[in-house]
Amino acid sequence: MNPSNLNIQRMMVYGIMGLWVLFCAFPFFWTIMTSIKNPVDAFSNPPVWVFEPTATNYANLWLEFGFSEFLINSVIVTLGVVVISLTIGCFAGYALARYPGKLGFWLLMLALVFRSLPHTVFLIPYYEFTRMVGLYDTHIVLILVLVAINQPFTIWMMRSFFMNIPKELEESAMMDGCNQFQAFAKAIVPVMWPGIITTGLFTFLLAYNEFLIPLTLTATNAATMPVAISQFGADDIKYWSMTAAGAVSITLPIVALIIFFQKKIVSGLVAGAVKG
Repeated sequence: MNPSNLNIQRMMVYGIMGLWVLFCAFPFFWTIMTSIKNPVDAFSNPPVWVFEPTATNYANLWLEFGFSEFLINSVIVTLGVVVISLTIGCFAGYALARYPGKLGFWLLMLALVFRSLPHTVFLIPYYEFTRMVGLYDTHIVLILVLVAINQPFTIWMMRSFFMNIPKELEESAMMDGCNQFQAFAKAIVPVMWPGIITTGLFTFLLAYNEFLIPLTLTATNAATMPVAISQFGADDIKYWSMTAAGAVSITLPIVALIIFFQKKIVSGLVAGAVKG
């Protein structure tokens, strides 16, 4: 192929990719711009591109409306979901990877069917049950419901990672005197850290960003950040800039977390995609 044609094709590909990145990033850029604008500038038509930035929206969000309480709720619920989901996912994924058979296959299919059901199917039963047993608007009910809904995804991911670890590794540990649990804990889990971190991050995102379930199963005590920001500006557009500040506040920790674990995520995804 002619080198000049190859360069043109590369430029076209990079140009298309660059436009796609701009298209995907523009809503977040717009949200950041809105969060540092005064309400009169945030919703002017045509849009105002030159303005005096202000941190008032963030100050009102965190100090006046007590957004830190919703942050604490989100942290408690998300960490609870991640810890429980990873613990169950590790044991279940390991068992299904090491002991394949008809029962394991049907359990995986059942988990997949359960995960594919829309969340609206579970809302009324969970709502009525939590009201009946007195768990409505509590952290524990959000943790248990989100674990139940997202656990099939965790099991599938963990199983795929365990499938790529050779059985000889734990067999060698058992020959050195370990029982099966010790071989799992000392030989398999250390090798699995990229997969555990990758699965944990996806579980974190699913729980952290969940909106419909916390909206239905909480009122004030256990409401999470996505529920909180949906209530700002519901009656008055002057609070919409504060809603944008809340959206940015929710997103920044996720961006920081992904940047911090990016190497582990890449190695984990590669390990899960390529069978060793």
